Amino acid sequence: MRKFTGQMAVGGLVVAGLGVTVAAQQASAPVARYEMRAETVSGIAGMGAGGGMGAAMAMAFGGTPKAQHMLWLDLGSNRTAADGKPRAEHFMPTGAKLGKSVLLTTPVPEKPAPREAREPGERDFQRPKGRMLIFWGCGEHAPAGQPVVIDFSKLAAGQVPPGLFTSSVPLDRWVSPSASKTYGYWPGEDGKSAKPDSVLIGAHRVAGNYAPDIAFSLTKDFMGPLDASNTLQTNGATLLRWGAIAEATGYYAMVIGGKQAGQRGEMADIVWWSSSASRQFGGGLGDWLAPAMVNKLVAEKTVLSPQTTTCTVPAEVKAAAPDYMFGTLHAYGPEESFAYPPRPADPRIKWSPEWTARIRHRSTTGFLVGMDASGRNRSTSADKPSIECKPKKKKGFGGLLGNAVAGALGVPGVADDGC
Repeated sequence: MRKFTGQMAVGGLVVAGLGVTVAAQQASAPVARYEMRAETVSGIAGMGAGGGMGAAMAMAFGGTPKAQHMLWLDLGSNRTAADGKPRAEHFMPTGAKLGKSVLLTTPVPEKPAPREAREPGERDFQRPKGRMLIFWGCGEHAPAGQPVVIDFSKLAAGQVPPGLFTSSVPLDRWVSPSASKTYGYWPGEDGKSAKPDSVLIGAHRVAGNYAPDIAFSLTKDFMGPLDASNTLQTNGATLLRWGAIAEATGYYAMVIGGKQAGQRGEMADIVWWSSSASRQFGGGLGDWLAPAMVNKLVAEKTVLSPQTTTCTVPAEVKAAAPDYMFGTLHAYGPEESFAYPPRPADPRIKWSPEWTARIRHRSTTGFLVGMDASGRNRSTSADKPSIECKPKKKKGFGGLLGNAVAGALGVPGVADDGC
């Protein structure tokens, strides 16, 4: 058998003995990048995604809030408008039910407000009290070494706990204001938003005075809603269940809870759990992920496989967070990508695209751990009496850090006196 040796070289792969060099295809940055993010939101997460009072009333009367459709558009270009007045709009298919088009808003730079004019919370920020307890992995009991405890009192004011958020799953965004000469976004100032019955399939066109025309046809619609439930087991663990979604590439669950202390209801502990088999929190896991990235994370057991429909939250999580627990479940979905002109098949030909575009999908649901969608307690024992729901003051994440963590999880904060 003939043996070959190889070495990596900048700009190509050199295979020793064969004298063959396969050069990487050269490509220039596109004039414009367009990014769409589509999401189906259900459960209590839908209340903060357009469900509003209707969703709250549905829950109050024992129903389940109707799933909402959310759509975000971002256009970035290395050009500026010739007249200094950037304009762009996205022409939608009829099924989107958003009219002829939606207008992309270009933000106007604003000067920072004087120090004395800022909100009191900005001036009077205080270091959070208490601790954060971190758990991860599906199972009836947390393994040895958990939880990892972060003591806020030992951190500098405003400091993010080191190692809290994952570094292996970064946010992956094509478009940002800082990387664009001209930037436009939607929902913006036209007062429109996606509807529960909006359909994305069909021809789309983006036109404006600071980017080339962009045209493509979508074959993927909004994902189906996640139908999740959770049941408290006799051993204190919580069993999460959900219905599989056909186009899901993987699932990721998170729970955040807390324990209060003192008469004033101040937070003693914030508890954070994720379904990852390793300590992976935040970062891109709470965002839209490409199918290729999800496949990698499934292999690493950071993300649950698309065949998985259950996960058990360890009993120690509920024990550490007796006062409240909110859960979020993401189903990552498909992606469609477009470019003009298309990438040449011959790697020796330089690729100079005018524009690139992509859309990513996901479905998200939020739930109260230990309760069903209507707020009733769930237990494996039919004979066990329901736990009386007694209002407690200032129940919620509390403070700037708590709201920031809630936002990172995609879970609404709680600041009322409800259960």
